[in-house]
Amino acid sequence: MKSNSSNPDLGIIKRKEMLDGAKATLPLIIGAIPFGIIFGTLAGPSGLSAWGALAMSVIVFAGSAQFISLGLLAAGAAIPVIIATTFVVNLRHILYAANLVPKVRHLPHRWRLMMAFGLTDETFAAVSNRFLLQANTTHAHWFYLGSWLAMYSNWVFCTGLGIALGEIFPDMTHWGLDFAMSVTFIGMVVPYLKSKPMWGAVIVSAAIAMATVGLPHKLGLMVAALCGISTGLSLHLLLKQRAAQESLHE
Repeated sequence: MKSNSSNPDLGIIKRKEMLDGAKATLPLIIGAIPFGIIFGTLAGPSGLSAWGALAMSVIVFAGSAQFISLGLLAAGAAIPVIIATTFVVNLRHILYAANLVPKVRHLPHRWRLMMAFGLTDETFAAVSNRFLLQANTTHAHWFYLGSWLAMYSNWVFCTGLGIALGEIFPDMTHWGLDFAMSVTFIGMVVPYLKSKPMWGAVIVSAAIAMATVGLPHKLGLMVAALCGISTGLSLHLLLKQRAAQESLHE
Protein backbone atom coordinates (compact mmCIF):
# COMPACT_ATOMS: atom_id res chain seq x y z
CA MET A 1 0.00 0.00 0.00
CA LYS A 2 2.82 2.34 0.79
CA SER A 3 4.47 2.01 -2.65
CA ASN A 4 1.12 2.37 -4.44
CA SER A 5 0.32 5.59 -2.58
CA SER A 6 3.69 7.07 -3.49
CA ASN A 7 3.37 6.32 -7.23
CA PRO A 8 1.14 9.32 -8.01
CA ASP A 9 3.61 11.64 -6.27
CA LEU A 10 6.50 10.10 -8.23
CA GLY A 11 4.62 10.59 -11.48
CA ILE A 12 4.02 14.25 -10.64
CA ILE A 13 7.71 14.73 -9.87
CA LYS A 14 8.75 13.14 -13.18
CA ARG A 15 6.32 15.26 -15.18
CA LYS A 16 7.45 18.41 -13.38
CA GLU A 17 11.11 17.61 -14.06
CA MET A 18 10.38 17.06 -17.77
CA LEU A 19 8.40 20.27 -18.01
CA ASP A 20 11.13 22.22 -16.21
CA GLY A 21 13.71 20.76 -18.60
CA ALA A 22 11.69 21.84 -21.62
CA LYS A 23 11.21 25.33 -20.14
CA ALA A 24 14.95 25.68 -19.44
CA THR A 25 15.66 24.81 -23.09
CA LEU A 26 13.05 27.12 -24.62
CA PRO A 27 15.33 30.19 -25.07
CA LEU A 28 17.89 27.98 -26.84
CA ILE A 29 15.19 26.42 -28.99
CA ILE A 30 14.17 29.86 -30.25
CA GLY A 31 17.74 30.47 -31.37
CA ALA A 32 17.94 27.04 -33.02
CA ILE A 33 14.78 27.48 -35.10
CA PRO A 34 16.43 29.52 -37.90
CA PHE A 35 19.43 27.19 -37.78
CA GLY A 36 17.26 24.13 -38.43
CA ILE A 37 15.31 25.87 -41.17
CA ILE A 38 18.53 26.89 -42.94
CA PHE A 39 19.80 23.33 -42.80
CA GLY A 40 16.64 22.18 -44.52
CA THR A 41 16.92 24.83 -47.23
CA LEU A 42 20.57 23.96 -47.93
CA ALA A 43 19.96 20.23 -48.33
CA GLY A 44 18.77 20.37 -51.94
CA PRO A 45 21.48 22.73 -53.30
CA SER A 46 24.14 20.62 -51.54
CA GLY A 47 23.06 17.45 -53.28
CA LEU A 48 21.16 15.84 -50.40
CA SER A 49 17.61 14.66 -50.96
CA ALA A 50 14.75 15.86 -48.78
CA TRP A 51 14.42 12.43 -47.18
CA GLY A 52 18.17 12.28 -46.70
CA ALA A 53 18.20 15.64 -44.90
CA LEU A 54 15.28 14.64 -42.68
CA ALA A 55 16.89 11.29 -41.88
CA MET A 56 20.14 13.04 -40.98
CA SER A 57 18.33 15.25 -38.45
CA VAL A 58 16.50 12.24 -37.00
CA ILE A 59 19.55 9.98 -36.77
CA VAL A 60 22.54 12.31 -36.40
CA PHE A 61 20.92 15.19 -34.47
CA ALA A 62 24.03 17.42 -34.46
CA GLY A 63 23.66 20.82 -36.06
CA SER A 64 27.30 21.74 -36.63
CA ALA A 65 28.19 18.25 -37.88
CA GLN A 66 25.23 18.27 -40.27
CA PHE A 67 26.19 21.65 -41.73
CA ILE A 68 29.80 20.56 -42.18
CA SER A 69 28.60 17.36 -43.85
CA LEU A 70 26.53 19.39 -46.30
CA GLY A 71 29.51 21.59 -47.17
CA LEU A 72 31.78 18.60 -47.72
CA LEU A 73 29.07 16.81 -49.69
CA ALA A 74 28.66 19.84 -51.96
CA ALA A 75 32.44 19.95 -52.44
CA GLY A 76 32.45 16.31 -53.51
CA ALA A 77 34.38 15.00 -50.49
CA ALA A 78 34.63 11.26 -49.97
CA ILE A 79 32.47 9.57 -47.33
CA PRO A 80 35.46 8.67 -45.08
CA VAL A 81 36.54 12.34 -45.09
CA ILE A 82 33.03 13.47 -44.10
CA ILE A 83 32.85 10.92 -41.28
CA ALA A 84 36.33 11.78 -39.97
CA THR A 85 35.67 15.53 -40.06
CA THR A 86 32.36 15.35 -38.25
CA PHE A 87 33.95 13.03 -35.69
CA VAL A 88 36.64 15.61 -34.93
CA VAL A 89 34.12 18.44 -34.69
CA ASN A 90 31.98 16.47 -32.25
CA LEU A 91 34.86 15.55 -29.95
CA ARG A 92 33.80 18.47 -27.75
CA HIS A 93 30.91 16.32 -26.55
CA ILE A 94 33.43 14.20 -24.65
CA LEU A 95 33.98 17.21 -22.40
CA TYR A 96 30.24 17.55 -21.81
CA ALA A 97 29.93 13.85 -21.03
CA ALA A 98 32.86 13.96 -18.62
CA ASN A 99 31.02 16.55 -16.55
CA LEU A 100 27.81 14.52 -16.41
CA VAL A 101 29.16 10.99 -15.95
CA PRO A 102 29.51 11.21 -12.14
CA LYS A 103 25.87 12.29 -11.92
CA VAL A 104 24.41 9.58 -14.17
CA ARG A 105 26.63 6.59 -13.39
CA HIS A 106 23.86 4.99 -11.33
CA LEU A 107 21.32 5.02 -14.17
CA PRO A 108 20.49 1.93 -16.29
CA HIS A 109 22.26 1.56 -19.66
CA ARG A 110 19.10 2.44 -21.59
CA TRP A 111 19.00 5.84 -19.89
CA ARG A 112 22.67 6.53 -20.47
CA LEU A 113 22.39 5.57 -24.13
CA MET A 114 19.43 7.91 -24.56
CA MET A 115 21.26 10.74 -22.82
CA ALA A 116 24.38 10.18 -24.95
CA PHE A 117 22.33 10.48 -28.13
CA GLY A 118 20.57 13.63 -26.90
CA LEU A 119 23.70 15.41 -25.67
CA THR A 120 23.94 18.65 -27.64
CA ASP A 121 25.42 22.05 -26.86
CA GLU A 122 21.99 23.44 -26.04
CA THR A 123 20.86 20.54 -23.86
CA PHE A 124 24.14 20.53 -21.93
CA ALA A 125 23.78 24.27 -21.30
CA ALA A 126 20.17 23.81 -20.21
CA VAL A 127 20.80 20.90 -17.81
CA SER A 128 24.15 22.00 -16.37
CA ASN A 129 22.63 23.93 -13.48
CA ARG A 130 20.27 21.08 -12.68
CA PHE A 131 22.97 18.41 -12.62
CA LEU A 132 26.06 20.28 -11.49
CA LEU A 133 24.75 22.94 -9.11
CA GLN A 134 21.89 21.18 -7.33
CA ALA A 135 22.59 18.52 -4.73
CA ASN A 136 19.48 16.38 -5.29
CA THR A 137 19.79 14.79 -8.75
CA THR A 138 17.65 11.70 -8.07
CA HIS A 139 15.14 12.61 -10.77
CA ALA A 140 17.36 14.96 -12.80
CA HIS A 141 17.45 12.52 -15.73
CA TRP A 142 13.77 13.31 -16.31
CA PHE A 143 14.76 16.98 -16.52
CA TYR A 144 17.31 15.94 -19.15
CA LEU A 145 14.66 13.96 -21.04
CA GLY A 146 12.36 16.99 -21.16
CA SER A 147 15.17 19.18 -22.48
CA TRP A 148 16.26 16.61 -25.05
CA LEU A 149 12.76 15.89 -26.39
CA ALA A 150 12.02 19.62 -26.73
CA MET A 151 15.23 20.29 -28.66
CA TYR A 152 15.02 17.11 -30.74
CA SER A 153 11.42 17.61 -31.87
CA ASN A 154 12.17 21.25 -32.68
CA TRP A 155 15.24 20.33 -34.75
CA VAL A 156 13.47 17.65 -36.78
CA PHE A 157 10.41 19.86 -37.33
CA CYS A 158 12.51 22.85 -38.43
CA THR A 159 14.48 20.67 -40.83
CA GLY A 160 11.24 19.57 -42.46
CA LEU A 161 10.00 23.16 -42.49
CA GLY A 162 13.23 24.32 -44.12
CA ILE A 163 12.96 21.64 -46.80
CA ALA A 164 9.43 22.80 -47.61
CA LEU A 165 10.27 26.51 -47.54
CA GLY A 166 13.39 25.94 -49.61
CA GLU A 167 11.17 24.89 -52.49
CA ILE A 168 9.09 28.06 -52.15
CA PHE A 169 11.87 30.56 -51.33
CA PRO A 170 15.12 29.37 -52.94
CA ASP A 171 17.04 32.44 -51.72
CA MET A 172 16.35 31.94 -48.00
CA THR A 173 20.01 31.17 -47.36
CA HIS A 174 20.77 34.85 -48.03
CA TRP A 175 18.38 36.16 -45.37
CA GLY A 176 20.99 36.08 -42.60
CA LEU A 177 18.98 33.75 -40.35
CA ASP A 178 22.16 31.91 -39.31
CA PHE A 179 23.09 34.90 -37.14
CA ALA A 180 20.49 33.73 -34.59
CA MET A 181 22.56 30.66 -33.82
CA SER A 182 25.65 32.76 -33.13
CA VAL A 183 23.65 34.82 -30.65
CA THR A 184 22.39 31.60 -29.03
CA PHE A 185 25.92 30.28 -28.49
CA ILE A 186 27.00 33.62 -27.04
CA GLY A 187 24.03 33.46 -24.68
CA MET A 188 25.10 29.97 -23.61
CA VAL A 189 28.64 31.11 -22.74
CA VAL A 190 28.01 34.48 -21.04
CA PRO A 191 26.42 33.12 -17.81
CA TYR A 192 29.59 31.11 -17.13
CA LEU A 193 31.96 34.09 -17.38
CA LYS A 194 32.32 34.46 -13.63
CA SER A 195 36.00 33.62 -13.13
CA LYS A 196 39.43 34.31 -14.61
CA PRO A 197 39.83 30.73 -15.94
CA MET A 198 36.54 31.01 -17.83
CA TRP A 199 37.46 34.40 -19.28
CA GLY A 200 40.88 33.09 -20.26
CA ALA A 201 39.41 30.02 -21.95
CA VAL A 202 36.90 32.09 -23.94
CA ILE A 203 39.38 34.79 -25.03
CA VAL A 204 42.07 32.30 -26.09
CA SER A 205 39.68 29.98 -27.92
CA ALA A 206 38.09 32.92 -29.75
CA ALA A 207 41.49 34.28 -30.82
CA ILE A 208 42.72 30.86 -31.96
CA ALA A 209 39.48 30.18 -33.82
CA MET A 210 39.89 33.38 -35.83
CA ALA A 211 43.58 32.70 -36.45
CA THR A 212 42.97 29.14 -37.70
CA VAL A 213 39.80 29.76 -39.68
CA GLY A 214 41.61 28.77 -42.88
CA LEU A 215 42.47 25.24 -41.76
CA PRO A 216 40.77 22.49 -43.77
CA HIS A 217 37.81 20.46 -42.52
CA LYS A 218 37.09 22.96 -39.71
CA LEU A 219 40.09 21.67 -37.74
CA GLY A 220 40.61 25.21 -36.45
CA LEU A 221 37.60 24.75 -34.19
CA MET A 222 39.20 21.74 -32.53
CA VAL A 223 42.53 23.54 -32.15
CA ALA A 224 40.73 26.53 -30.61
CA ALA A 225 38.79 24.28 -28.22
CA LEU A 226 41.94 22.48 -27.04
CA CYS A 227 43.81 25.76 -26.56
CA GLY A 228 40.90 27.28 -24.65
CA ILE A 229 40.56 24.23 -22.40
CA SER A 230 44.31 24.19 -21.73
CA THR A 231 44.27 27.88 -20.84
CA GLY A 232 41.27 27.60 -18.54
CA LEU A 233 42.66 24.53 -16.78
CA SER A 234 46.10 26.12 -16.37
CA LEU A 235 44.63 29.27 -14.86
CA HIS A 236 42.42 27.21 -12.55
CA LEU A 237 45.38 25.18 -11.27
CA LEU A 238 47.52 28.32 -10.93
CA LEU A 239 44.89 30.13 -8.88
CA LYS A 240 44.30 27.02 -6.78
CA GLN A 241 48.03 26.73 -6.08
CA ARG A 242 48.29 30.43 -5.21
CA ALA A 243 45.35 30.16 -2.80
CA ALA A 244 46.96 27.15 -1.12
CA GLN A 245 50.25 29.04 -0.69
CA GLU A 246 48.46 32.07 0.76
CA SER A 247 46.64 29.88 3.26
CA LEU A 248 49.95 28.40 4.40
CA HIS A 249 51.43 31.86 5.06
CA GLU A 250 48.46 32.98 7.13
